[in-house]
Amino acid sequence: MHKQLMKGNEAIVRSAILAGCRGFYGYPITPASEITEAAAKYMPRAGGVFLQAESEVAAINMLYGAASAGVRAMTASSGPGISLMQEGMSYLAGAELPCVIADITRGGPGLGNIVAEQSDYHQVVKGGGHGNYRTIVLAPHSVQEMADLTALAFELADRYRNPVVVMADGFIGQMMEPVEFPQTAIAPQLPEWAVAGTKETRGNLINSLHLDCDVLEAHVQHLEEKYQRAEALEVRAEECNTDDAEIVLVGYGIVARILKAVAADARACGIKAGVLRPITLYPFPKLNFQRIAKHARVFIVVEMSNGQMLEDVRLSLNGERPVEFLSRYGGNVPTHDDVLDFVRKQAQRYLPAVAPEEERIAHV
Repeated sequence: MHKQLMKGNEAIVRSAILAGCRGFYGYPITPASEITEAAAKYMPRAGGVFLQAESEVAAINMLYGAASAGVRAMTASSGPGISLMQEGMSYLAGAELPCVIADITRGGPGLGNIVAEQSDYHQVVKGGGHGNYRTIVLAPHSVQEMADLTALAFELADRYRNPVVVMADGFIGQMMEPVEFPQTAIAPQLPEWAVAGTKETRGNLINSLHLDCDVLEAHVQHLEEKYQRAEALEVRAEECNTDDAEIVLVGYGIVARILKAVAADARACGIKAGVLRPITLYPFPKLNFQRIAKHARVFIVVEMSNGQMLEDVRLSLNGERPVEFLSRYGGNVPTHDDVLDFVRKQAQRYLPAVAPEEERIAHV
C-alpha cells in the first residue's frame, strides 16, 4: 500500500467508493463542499450516480429513494443543511434504510459562520427529527479516520439497516494528511429487502407509515432492539494512558489531538493525565467512563461547543466523579496552553499531592 496526500473531505468519497457506494446526492455547503466536488469527479468513474440536488431537502429524499433500491448511497452537508435533512433522516430510520451522511460541522446557530465548530452534536447524536429513532454517529479525528470510519459507516448502516453519520469538524474535513486505502474494493450487492424493480423484489415494501397504534408500537420496539444491540456491540473509543490517570481529558475530533499533546506535557509536569476519546458518539462509550472512574479523580471535557457532549459524560458517570468543562465557540479552538493551564488548575484543586507550580516548572 502507498499513502496519498489529500483533504479529509476527499478521503470520505474515495473510501465510500471502495466500500461499494454508487450513489451520491448532495448540495454544496462550506466546509463540506469538497465532498460534493469529489463525488462529482469520482462517482461516475466508478459506474455510480452523482446528482447535485436543488436543496438539502431534495438530497436527503433522493437518498431515501436510492437506499430503497438497495444502492449503497450517501450525502454530505454541514450545520444548516443537516438541519434541513432531519425530517428525511427520521424517515430513513423509520423505514430501516441504510445510508451514510457526512456532517462536516461549522459554527452556529443560524447561518453562524463557515469555520469549524462542534455544535451539531445534539441534532445528530440525539436525533433532530421526530419520533423514536437513533442514528449511529462516528467521529474521526484524522484524515485517515475519515477514510476508515466512512468504510465502517457503510458496514454498520447495512448491519443495522439504519442511517449512519460521520460527524467531523471543519478542521478534519479541510486539513490534508497522508491516507492509506485498502487495495481491494467491495462490489455492490443487492440486498434481499430492496425494491429494485426486479421480479425477485416486486413484493417488497419500503414504508415508515404505520397507522395502527399497536403496529407502530411493535415497530418502535423492533427499532429499540436494534439500538440496544448496537449499544452492546458497536461502542468504540480510544484511550491514552488512562490505566493510572487521575485526570482524564475527554474530547473528540480535532480537540482530541490537542488533548493528547496536553496530556503528555501534563505527565512531564508530574500530573497523571490521560485521554478518553469517544469514536462512536452514539452509541456512547459509557462503560469506558465507568471503568476509568474507579481510579480517576476528575474528568475534564473540552469541546468546541456549549457543552453538548458534556451532558453524555455526566450521565455516564452519574455523579461518581466531578466533571469540569472548557470550551471555545464560533470557530475558535482551545489552545494547547489554555488546556494545559486548565489542567494544572484542576490538579491543584483535586490532587493535593501534586507539587507546587514552581516545582513542576523546574521539573519541565
